[in-house]
Amino acid sequence: MDGEGAHAAIQLPEGSWWDWDVVAWDAGQLTLAAGHDLTYLHGLELIFGDPIFVSCPSGFHDPVFRAPSPDELLKVTRQLGETPPVVVAFEADAGGQEPVPCLIAAERLDVVQEPVLRYWREDATPGQRLAPWVTSPGQ
Repeated sequence: MDGEGAHAAIQLPEGSWWDWDVVAWDAGQLTLAAGHDLTYLHGLELIFGDPIFVSCPSGFHDPVFRAPSPDELLKVTRQLGETPPVVVAFEADAGGQEPVPCLIAAERLDVVQEPVLRYWREDATPGQRLAPWVTSPGQ
């Protein structure tokens, strides 16, 4: 986000963020994960705290983030009764003929860049963590 506030286009850190999916979603948090190839790990998470409006596929590629349009802000505001602190808009390839327009509104957004392993690895190095669903083979 830039100085314009929570409704400006988000700026991602440098990296190869082509492949995306939803790794967690409940009443308190929506987490989108990204990487070059999500088979073994992801290196970026967008963590939306207290998501209140979500319109995006569970998996997608190559999103183009932008500031939400006035119409999108109005749509969310009408549905919620107020303008939420964070509104993120983007178009992404979800496998169809055209990019899918996506919109997420939440109370807050954290951008976390660190390696997250999607498989069990006993010798994970410092700075790496395991995805929430990964358990040791004996469990």
